[in-house]
Amino acid sequence: MDDILIGATAMACCTVGVFFIRYWRTTGDRFFLYFAASFWIQGLIRVHMGAADTDDEYRAAYYLIRLLAYVLILVAIWEKNRRPRVPPV
Repeated sequence: MDDILIGATAMACCTVGVFFIRYWRTTGDRFFLYFAASFWIQGLIRVHMGAADTDDEYRAAYYLIRLLAYVLILVAIWEKNRRPRVPPV
């Protein structure tokens, strides 16, 4: 049953990544590109977890890769909300 759930979440992450790529191609905004990369990283790590023979989800490598995906999301939000510098008058 766990393999089915891991596969379903991997498929969902990759599908969301495809939607974000479509929005990126429409708008050209890097925000969507970062989100797509983040969801694809999360989907690929879930595929790897499902394909691995071990049930050890708590390995440090999995957490570091997930951390990379979440940092991409934070960078996307930071870049989107950063204000352009106005030169002094």
